[in-house]
Amino acid sequence: MHATWSRRSQQPLVNVTGGRKSVKVFGCIDIISSRFHYKMDEVFNAKTYLSFLEGVVRRHYRKHIFYIQDNASYHKDQTVWEWFKDNRKWLEVFNLPPYSPEFNAAEPLWKYTRKCGTHNKYFRDKNEIITAITGVFDDMQSNPDKIRGYLKPFGHNMSL
Repeated sequence: MHATWSRRSQQPLVNVTGGRKSVKVFGCIDIISSRFHYKMDEVFNAKTYLSFLEGVVRRHYRKHIFYIQDNASYHKDQTVWEWFKDNRKWLEVFNLPPYSPEFNAAEPLWKYTRKCGTHNKYFRDKNEIITAITGVFDDMQSNPDKIRGYLKPFGHNMSL
């Protein structure tokens, strides 16, 4: 739920098209550097998730990664787990307990994205949604100090 301001006894109106528009976004946060990594795709499945993971790995080449993921169905796919197994020398993966978004460091960033990018806004088409959320993501990526506070509950060292 999110609060909205308006004149007393005048309900704010937000235009709608009657159709639901959505954008699929994979995302993760590096809690050490406070960097947000994301990739938009048409669908969520094992193939597109592996493509996202490959991009994350390229950005962290030669670093040991502790990767924590939630329980999305494509996270449990056999091909994904084979990929994790093939890369276990430098990547350790951990699954969060089911139904525990409070343990997922990316969840506050999704909430921030909705609040700053899409909440109570009218979008004529999918491209306008993509532009809005890309602006929020780009801002997070170029200003990691803005998101450090969201990472405090996850043990982020605020003095970095």
